Amino acid sequence: MYPRVNHLAPAPVDDAAAAEDAASERYLLPRHAHIVVYERDAAADSDDDGASQLVTIYDCGAAQKPPSAQLLGQLGSVRAACETTRNPTGYVVSMREPSVLVVEGDGQYVVRSR
Repeated sequence: MYPRVNHLAPAPVDDAAAAEDAASERYLLPRHAHIVVYERDAAADSDDDGASQLVTIYDCGAAQKPPSAQLLGQLGSVRAACETTRNPTGYVVSMREPSVLVVEGDGQYVVRSR
């Protein structure tokens, strides 16, 4: 459930974040990050510890660079300005403000505004 590829910068912890995310890992996401969520079927879940999604994070949708991170787990919510587009295999979250990816444990991830 841990990142397969993780080139995201760790997010600094301030007092408010420390109280809210005491035992969580936090990573910076750029303003124009794209999060591609591939929803896996139930048969695939039994193979990889029940991870229901493959979450791939790109620094920018327009940049032709490899992903910054790939995660197995569940993107629980996005609590920052974004645009979400559904597709046949899942959805794409296009961030509209700088944000932070918070690892909540047990393969759960949340995106919050910075």
